[in-house]
Amino acid sequence: QVQLVESGGGLVQPGGSLRLSCAASGITFSRYAMNWYRQAPGNHRELVANIFSGGSTNYADSVKGRFTISRDDTKSTVYLQMNSLKPEDTAVYYCNAYLSPLGYWGQGTQVTVSS
Repeated sequence: QVQLVESGGGLVQPGGSLRLSCAASGITFSRYAMNWYRQAPGNHRELVANIFSGGSTNYADSVKGRFTISRDDTKSTVYLQMNSLKPEDTAVYYCNAYLSPLGYWGQGTQVTVSS
């Protein structure tokens, strides 16, 4: 049984930081590309950042220079360090594990950026 469990969301003021974690079980974690998506009310789910099994990363233009994705294969965990948060970063953040043709999702964690 595959499980992806996100944690670390919450309420933060503009300019603040949060670190999201996603712990995986039931998969050979090191083989999977790991992705962070987000979905704000009324919007489509969008890819925020991803990290491949070799460690290469990609970021959405809207978060480049502010967010950092990393992974610890020994802990089967992927992280998203979010700095300089803006109100427009408010969304539910989802962890995704992908190894074609398989894909798995976490339940999501709410991030709210507000003063």
